[in-house]
Amino acid sequence: MEKRNLFLGLTLVSLVFASCKDEKVAQAEKSVDKYVVYVDSINTIESATIKTNWQTIDDGYQIRVTDAEFALENLKEKEKAQEKINASKAKYEALKAQIIADMQADAIVNSKQTLRNELLGEGKIGNDMNFEWVNKNNILAVYQQFVDVAQTNKDKYSREDWDEIKLLYEALDSRKNTVENEGLSSKDNRKIAGLKLKFAPMYTLNRMGSKNEEMQKAKQ
Repeated sequence: MEKRNLFLGLTLVSLVFASCKDEKVAQAEKSVDKYVVYVDSINTIESATIKTNWQTIDDGYQIRVTDAEFALENLKEKEKAQEKINASKAKYEALKAQIIADMQADAIVNSKQTLRNELLGEGKIGNDMNFEWVNKNNILAVYQQFVDVAQTNKDKYSREDWDEIKLLYEALDSRKNTVENEGLSSKDNRKIAGLKLKFAPMYTLNRMGSKNEEMQKAKQ
């Protein structure tokens, strides 16, 4: 009787152990599958939405990839599961590289537009660099604002900012050539000439200074 009870007890323990082991395997498989599905689902989302919610998406990814890699210890077919994880990792890293590159490009565009708005007025100049809105009646005010803003912010501009400022300034100068033939007064023309004399050395010195600062930082 005692032997029978012992046998039944051992059998019950074995069944419980097997059940727990099967449950761990099932949970591990689920963790790997959840990770793979998560990565696949990200690739179906529009790029703009991904960029807006990138930090949340990446945080979710880190949790799931950690769970999936930890789950490998409880799987029988580890190599097969590892291949699935590696494939999803490669897919995610490719997407991540593209998203980060896009966000960096967007940041540059936004930075340039902010600079344009400060120098020339909100929404006056976009990527088309169209200066047709500048005419004989407002060109002096446009130059005045441009030079005043550049003077005020000259110490904070980077080399890239100064390069963008130069492009804008040259485009404004090109527009001035047209406006001169449309009745620009001699008085306004002289005042603009004075502003140009003020801007030229300011640009040269500060652009050179910002470049030197970048070189010094690169050496550190």
